[in-house]
Amino acid sequence: MSIETLTPIEIRPLPGSFAAEVLGLDLSRPLADEDFRRIHRAHLDHHVLVFRDQRITPEQQIEFSRRFGALEIHVLHQFHLQDHPEILIVSNIVENGQPVGLGDAGYFWHSDLSYKEKPSLGSLLLAQELPSEGGDTLFADQHAAWNALPPALQSRVRDLQAEHSYLAKYEELRERSPWRPKLSDEQIAQVRPAVQPVVRTHPETGRLGLFVSEHFTTRIVGLPEAESRALLEELYRYATLPQLQYRHRWRPHDMVFWDNRSVMHLAAGCPDHLRRRLHRTTVQGDQPF
Repeated sequence: MSIETLTPIEIRPLPGSFAAEVLGLDLSRPLADEDFRRIHRAHLDHHVLVFRDQRITPEQQIEFSRRFGALEIHVLHQFHLQDHPEILIVSNIVENGQPVGLGDAGYFWHSDLSYKEKPSLGSLLLAQELPSEGGDTLFADQHAAWNALPPALQSRVRDLQAEHSYLAKYEELRERSPWRPKLSDEQIAQVRPAVQPVVRTHPETGRLGLFVSEHFTTRIVGLPEAESRALLEELYRYATLPQLQYRHRWRPHDMVFWDNRSVMHLAAGCPDHLRRRLHRTTVQGDQPF
């Protein structure tokens, strides 16, 4: 590809964190293969990329997301963007008495779709409407969390497996807020529990990382319930140590692309009366090992 088609992209590490921002890139324009390879490499290196000022259409978000793999269709079809089922609406907005999107997405720490046999490679969240205060998203580096475990704890969990279920906190969330619809039998059949390694190997970098979360992990396979719960709570403490976190403070037209194989995330929340709307695409990944 000729040099004239390349974009003067700057990938700038965000101070005090593992994340980086991508400057000088307009995703409404065709992306050269060399530029894509550079972004792919940066995504592996930094786990969270922030693309600034992306005034793109749903079609353009989907097209860019598909460069990384096939896209997931979220089980909550009620919150798909009209004519674009690849996009999940994440929003606290209510119109005509009905929520337009999933308003409590990210209430608990989690990695997207860890409850599927092939969890997500990564998620791309594009800001559409932001509140004047709040609405931050926190990310925690799970490779660093693994490295933070004492050697004895690493040895204890290295070869364990855990069950993940989309339904683990679903009814609790339904009771807490109006955002969660009652699931149909067909939807429940789409989210059968999956068993994953407690410590997964990143398929592209080979790095080890914790792969359990308070949202979706239900138990450690083969352990008594009390022992399983105590061990998971200990792992959660390491997984979300403050020094391992990056807090993203959203700017208009930000698009954030995170690696679900490397990080967990959490929505910090915002006042109920302030409108927030974002569009999420999710890239399918591989079976963890």
